[in-house]
Amino acid sequence: MVRNSQGDAEGSLFALSSVKSSWIAIGFVSILLLSLNVLGCAPKVSRGGHGTANTRLDDAALSTGLDKADLDYLVDQNLKALYDSRFWNTTILDERGDPPLVTIFPIRNDTSEHLGDQMKTLLSGIETSLVNSGAVGVVSRERQAEMMREVVYQQSGDIDPASAARIGRQLGAKYYVTGKLGAVDERLKKVRRVQYSLFIQVIEVENSLIRFQNESARSKAIKK
Repeated sequence: MVRNSQGDAEGSLFALSSVKSSWIAIGFVSILLLSLNVLGCAPKVSRGGHGTANTRLDDAALSTGLDKADLDYLVDQNLKALYDSRFWNTTILDERGDPPLVTIFPIRNDTSEHLGDQMKTLLSGIETSLVNSGAVGVVSRERQAEMMREVVYQQSGDIDPASAARIGRQLGAKYYVTGKLGAVDERLKKVRRVQYSLFIQVIEVENSLIRFQNESARSKAIKK
């Protein structure tokens, strides 16, 4: 009888051990499946551009909004026209002594979109191109930030010439660059097209004469 009781106890312990092992195995499999599921649902990140296998990642447009490729194009087209202009080649490049100093005033956003980061990128693109041209000196935008708060726009939307001239003289600039970014938004059935335009002017500080102006355009469309 003692031997039977002992056998029953050992059998019970073996059964409990088997159940415990089964639950551990089930738990392990569940965790593994959960991990695989999470990994499968994780966002897939791609790296592209120069020096990667996906060199054309930045070429694709993800929306009708302005992206870096659009901004680069609009700036490049305007500044190419500036560097090809008579003003640049007969006035700027013929300057005697130190290169003339240029300051970049804000570009007004006439679109209906909030373009805070895009406008900063646009201004940086203009600044970089002018600096690298080597033909002009460019006032740091950080230096003029405080003064720019005093430049008010008239009802027409243009910069107040008197304020601009005063600030330009305080900065020691001979010319200032300004302009506006506009957009025409059209829709037809399932197609939406946005035509962006960047208008740039170079104005002489002393007499407010427009020495150069140009407009570049870029269109984007999406079909739903």
